[in-house]
Amino acid sequence: MTRLKCSVDNCTYQRDNCCARGEIEVKGAQAHENCETCCGSFRDQCDCGCNSTSEPPKTSEITCEATTCKFNSDCRCNAQDILVSGNHAHSASETQCASFVCCS
Repeated sequence: MTRLKCSVDNCTYQRDNCCARGEIEVKGAQAHENCETCCGSFRDQCDCGCNSTSEPPKTSEITCEATTCKFNSDCRCNAQDILVSGNHAHSASETQCASFVCCS
C-alpha cells in the first residue's frame, strides 16, 4: 500500500496534508503528464460544509486508471509515496496526481 499525501486544502478528506479517506481513485486513463490525471475521490468542503475528523491512515489503497504511469500495476498504484495536489480546487478536474510518471 501507498503513503498518500494530499495538498488539496479544499477537499473534505484532507487533514494535516494527508488523505483521511483511506482509499482513492486516480483518474486519467490516457494521461501522459500529471496534469492529465485527477483524484476521482475529491469532494469539495463547500459541498458538504465539513472537513474530515478521521485520522489519516498510514497507508492507502489507490485504484489508478492511469495505465501509462510507471507506478500502475493492474490498475493499482504501487508507489511507496504519492502526492495529490490542487490547492483551492473546487472539482476533481482541478486536482492531479503530482507523482505520476509516464512510462510510454
